[in-house]
Amino acid sequence: MKLEICVGSVASAINAQAGGADRIELCDNLFEGGTTPSYGALKYCAEQLLIDTMVIIRPRGGDFLFDDAEFQVMIEDVKMVQRLGVHGVVIGALKADGHIDVDMCKGLVDVAGDMQVTFHRAFDMSIDWQQALEDVIDIGCTRLLTSGQEVSAFEGAERLAQMVKQAGDRLIIMPGGGINARNMQKIIDMTGVQELHMSAHVSQDSAMQYQHTGAFMGGALRKPEFLISVASADKVADLKRVMS
Repeated sequence: MKLEICVGSVASAINAQAGGADRIELCDNLFEGGTTPSYGALKYCAEQLLIDTMVIIRPRGGDFLFDDAEFQVMIEDVKMVQRLGVHGVVIGALKADGHIDVDMCKGLVDVAGDMQVTFHRAFDMSIDWQQALEDVIDIGCTRLLTSGQEVSAFEGAERLAQMVKQAGDRLIIMPGGGINARNMQKIIDMTGVQELHMSAHVSQDSAMQYQHTGAFMGGALRKPEFLISVASADKVADLKRVMS
């Protein structure tokens, strides 16, 4: 069994490795489902981490319908990741009708070359999961990150099992979404998967001594300014123990 930890910062990446994660998915803006991280974060992880780093290639939050300009941005980001020597990329794009944008995704896979390629949860927004699965395989992806098109992987476990059967040895099905230490073994047993994608984040108080409470960086959302979400090495280690 392999454990991939989704991380939104260099600190979380370091903690994920310390806790025994097999691989990380490096993102920015986890609240929006993940967008492409900064060059500095990519370079640090490529040079300092010993475990595999997968990098999400997504220019913005929202839907997965990308225009030509956004496609060119993603092409350049894949090239940047490749130059840095990162292990792989995480991609995905849809057409307006809900089908996989095969041409756009093939273009990204072609640029990725020998790197691993995961198709992300844009899959869970597709109109026909069986056809979408065949499209992802044809595109040439290494694995598929999915909740089984449900709110959580636990709720989508029955469909995930069907996906594992349909994909066979052509593609790795990696459940993600709402997986925790309480339900992970049930998901493994119900689906027969060999990899899991989780966050293992905890809330950490800011070290700021002076904390101004009259302004908010998140606009109307008003997220706590002095509470930091970071992956916990202890929590990752606990998850690995449950999996073993």
